[in-house]
Amino acid sequence: MEEKQKYQRDESFRNKITTVNEDGGRKWLYPKKPKGKFTNYRSYLSYFLLVILFAIPWIKIDGEPFLMFNIVTRKFVLFGQVFWPQDFHIFGLIMISMVVFIVLFTSVYGRVFCGWICPQTIFMEMVYRKIEYLIDGDYKEQQRLKKQKWDLEKIGRRGFKYTLFYVIALIISHTFLAYIIGSDELIKIQTSPIREHIGGFFAIIGFSWVFFFVFAWFREQVCLIVCPYGRLQGVMLDRNSLVVAYDYIRGEGRAKFRKGENRKETGKGDCIDCNQCVNVCPTGIDIRNGTQLECINCTACMDACDFMMESTYQPKGLIRIDSENAIAENKRVKFSFRSKAYTVVLIILIVFIGFLFKLRGGVETSILRTPGVMYQETENGFISNLYNVKVVNKSGDALDLTFKLINYNGEIKMVGQDNLVVKKGESNQQAFFVEIAKNELTDKNTELTIGIYNHGELIEQEKTSFNGPVR
Repeated sequence: MEEKQKYQRDESFRNKITTVNEDGGRKWLYPKKPKGKFTNYRSYLSYFLLVILFAIPWIKIDGEPFLMFNIVTRKFVLFGQVFWPQDFHIFGLIMISMVVFIVLFTSVYGRVFCGWICPQTIFMEMVYRKIEYLIDGDYKEQQRLKKQKWDLEKIGRRGFKYTLFYVIALIISHTFLAYIIGSDELIKIQTSPIREHIGGFFAIIGFSWVFFFVFAWFREQVCLIVCPYGRLQGVMLDRNSLVVAYDYIRGEGRAKFRKGENRKETGKGDCIDCNQCVNVCPTGIDIRNGTQLECINCTACMDACDFMMESTYQPKGLIRIDSENAIAENKRVKFSFRSKAYTVVLIILIVFIGFLFKLRGGVETSILRTPGVMYQETENGFISNLYNVKVVNKSGDALDLTFKLINYNGEIKMVGQDNLVVKKGESNQQAFFVEIAKNELTDKNTELTIGIYNHGELIEQEKTSFNGPVR
């Protein structure tokens, strides 16, 4: 045990990249097909998330998509709530809150998002990789096929596989475009002649080739060198974060398994150096070297190690979800004060995001007295003030607005048209007079409450001041 406590990891692995050969070329990975409890859980979750991913563009709330990010028209929809350019400050706060949420979540719970929820991982490992296993076989057969000459078998397998890959990429590109322009516009592109939607047609084709390139060739490189979330992992994790970790206290010194041997008596650790954890890793790392940027916490190594531990009659969990400190101190991971504090902050952030959604109404109105214009006294004994009203329509429908005094007897006379019409996503303004009988006024400045009605329904109240003569 004393020797194990003094165990120092070999840090030489940090001098090389698992997907780069010594000559600097791409080292193609052939991960072994994972099997086990965690792989099954991940598969079920992935299928559920895939259904949600493809269904969301077709879900509408009050006629608006559940999610849409239309950069062209600057219209963004979150959970059926439309965010126009006027709402950018709220949209920005929600996005910042989500980023903070992800950072805190990662600090406590590690990169569980990468391995279990990220669309890149789900499509790569649960769709494309499984098709590859089905057509090319497991990793040994794939390596053999790679070295095989281009005969009918290899041409047939490669042709069938990449055709399927492209068809799926085409389906993904349609869904991706639906998130940008909405399902209604997507259907128009799909059902109309190409000449009427040249831009949409080329967008679908372009996206499909991008997805094909990513999943057929680029693969794990997205996680290793492109994804900013993966690059930031080093500053978000610490030794108390939950990660997929190798118990080096228990596992070292590693040695091959010998049937009937008492490993404790011979001073050997539980790791039988079978390399199964390395063989199943989709990014090609050796988790026994410790937490690494390339690890996406997919837990495939946990399944592989548990299987070997069970086969050699040793306790499972040599590779498990744990913190570096818990393993070093040979203690079970605890829900620390920091974890509790971060979890409270996460809950507060969720409440804050909900508050931001509630804060944002469908209409934004401002009513101000026209600058530089004094009150006027009419011949029939009324005092009038001139106002300007500006309305921003954030709802998904056009507004047909009228205005009424709520807390005073008086009359509102619009300048021009009787109603103020505001198209969805736009703003409009108009002037109006407020007339109140002189004997109704008790002060020089009177606070007025004006009701804003859309098709006769009160949707908002706005306060302003009314000037009159000194009494």
